[in-house]
Amino acid sequence: MTDTSLPHVTIYTDGACRGNPGPGGWGAVLVSGRHEKDLKGFETDTTNNRMELTAAIMALRELKRPCAIDLWTDSEYLRKGITEWIHGWQKRGWKTSARQPVKNAELWRSLLDEVARHRIQWHWVKGHSGHPGNERADALANEAIDDHQASRV
Repeated sequence: MTDTSLPHVTIYTDGACRGNPGPGGWGAVLVSGRHEKDLKGFETDTTNNRMELTAAIMALRELKRPCAIDLWTDSEYLRKGITEWIHGWQKRGWKTSARQPVKNAELWRSLLDEVARHRIQWHWVKGHSGHPGNERADALANEAIDDHQASRV
């Protein structure tokens, strides 16, 4: 149920990587009423999971006030990480159940900081299944990689 006292925003996020690790991009689409905003970014040497996390962090950072959010991702790593796994990681001092350091812990901490400001419903969508918001976020992530590679020629 959405909190009607807060502005509602729908966010679609995706990350892409050419090689894993390799050059990567992230994309996000923010929709609120008639307003839409596309975001994208690039990292030279990264992983797909890092780009998925970065897309969510950057989208949430874009919001200047607390919002009620429906956030759509095709990453189970992102969705399950923030809704299920993170609580155990925190209790164990950022260690996995196997007592190994949590990968991308600095990004998870940044995501937690952003999440704390909002009321978020996390949704998973199958990637490359024709979902318009997910396809647009995926296109933005790949554009970010293409733009960077084109600028190097």
